[in-house]
Amino acid sequence: MNTKEVKQKSIKGLKTIIYGRTLFVVAAFLVQFALLFIAFIRLRQYSLFIYGFFILLSVLVVLRLFNSEGTPDFKLVWMLPIVVFPVFGALFYVYIDTQTGTKRLKKRLCEINDVIKQYTPQNNEAREQLFEENIQMGRFADYMQTYDNSPVYGNTQAVYYPLGDDQFPDILAELQKAENFIFLEYFIIEEGRVWESVLSILKEKVKQGVEVRLLYDDTCSLWYLPSFYPKLLEKEGIRCKTFCPIKPIFSSSYNNRDHRKIIVIDGKTAFTGGTNLADEYINEKERFGHWKDTAIMLKGDAVERFTYMFLEMWNVSEKGEEDYGKYKSPREAALPRDGFFLPYGSSPFSEEHIGKRVYLDILNTACRYVHIMTPYLILDHEMMMALVYAAKRGVEVTIIMPHIPDKQYAFVVAKTYYNELLEAGIQIWEYTPGFVHAKVFVSDDVRAVVGTVNLDYRSLYHHFECGVVMYLNSQIDAVERDFKETLKQCQEVRPEDYKKQNLFVRMEGKLLRMLAPLM
Repeated sequence: MNTKEVKQKSIKGLKTIIYGRTLFVVAAFLVQFALLFIAFIRLRQYSLFIYGFFILLSVLVVLRLFNSEGTPDFKLVWMLPIVVFPVFGALFYVYIDTQTGTKRLKKRLCEINDVIKQYTPQNNEAREQLFEENIQMGRFADYMQTYDNSPVYGNTQAVYYPLGDDQFPDILAELQKAENFIFLEYFIIEEGRVWESVLSILKEKVKQGVEVRLLYDDTCSLWYLPSFYPKLLEKEGIRCKTFCPIKPIFSSSYNNRDHRKIIVIDGKTAFTGGTNLADEYINEKERFGHWKDTAIMLKGDAVERFTYMFLEMWNVSEKGEEDYGKYKSPREAALPRDGFFLPYGSSPFSEEHIGKRVYLDILNTACRYVHIMTPYLILDHEMMMALVYAAKRGVEVTIIMPHIPDKQYAFVVAKTYYNELLEAGIQIWEYTPGFVHAKVFVSDDVRAVVGTVNLDYRSLYHHFECGVVMYLNSQIDAVERDFKETLKQCQEVRPEDYKKQNLFVRMEGKLLRMLAPLM
């Protein structure tokens, strides 16, 4: 990169901070933390009785943590600030626990989900056919329908994309075919060739009378797009909003981001996977070497679930009533049967943690192999034990990770898990050309998952995610072939490699791992 390019990049970064209000929001958060800490210091000095009250509060917080439902990992990570800063830690926990934003969001989502259930009933024919093929998968489908409102679908065709480069032309081609509506839901949108190409088609479709809605996570307003961007698109006729707008008032609801990537066209075609609407996802721009990502296109009955996943998130902030029946997909009886599809959404407010359950079910039922591609490896105890147990009972478990990480802190934490996984017989490989952003599980040539769910706490617990489980579908072979081809470009990680790491890096990883549930 020459001097001119560096200067242009610096100017662009400065504009992002200014127009994206990043500096203002971060400063406001720091001020609020500082005020809370100052209040704690002054109250502690004021009176022994007040200090005693706060010590009692710390004890009550610990008792609540121990007796509450939830993952032990999160309970342990809250113990750290309470032990190190006995009073301040308890105050901070009470502040987070009493936040109303997350409670309102959860209540609203439950209300919408109850309404949407009537529009996504289980097709009994597809369910019965799945039970005939495999009772275990049938039971799993029933679980998904009961706890995630995710029916099993037949009459669906899929196309798997080994790279975002392959997916991009098909996105543009399918958008051009839209006649009724286009829904887009993304974590990241950044100006460049990808977004400009998509936006050009969206503007054209609006003029043709097609309804276009765009929902993107408001973290884009901090880094990639100006905060007034939705208003610009509204002037073009595109209905646009950001999910959970970030304001300069600290709230725990900001921890629950919309990490989904969804395009739905006329209720007949859907895209999902790891790719966002930015140039690095098609290797138009290089950030961390070659960008390895995956995606999938669905046509047929299973698209319906993605339509209603989008409408669910869209209507969180809407006050009026949505005409959900208007977007009901017609059954595609003419499509030949090609296995079974379980599209699903994962919410941080669900006690089931569906994204995690999907992966655990694969690990716990695999007979021959489980092949995984993931950009991050920050595991809770249950996921760790499932991976280890699968390997110890003779299942070949192979994980492909990036060799060039996008987040150094996440990479050093991931490496702290390597030794235990390797000792259990799990193979770990790193993609030497660059960064793996794919989120893929494939098992025994019969089941595969493509979606947005990473193997880390962010995806498994904190974010809104989505994906699709495929069973006995012809594209599962394509997923496995892609895994094997990618493996040829990887280097194997061996136990001695971990020992060769810089001592400082190893210590950094172990310290950060204590905060892993928050990462």
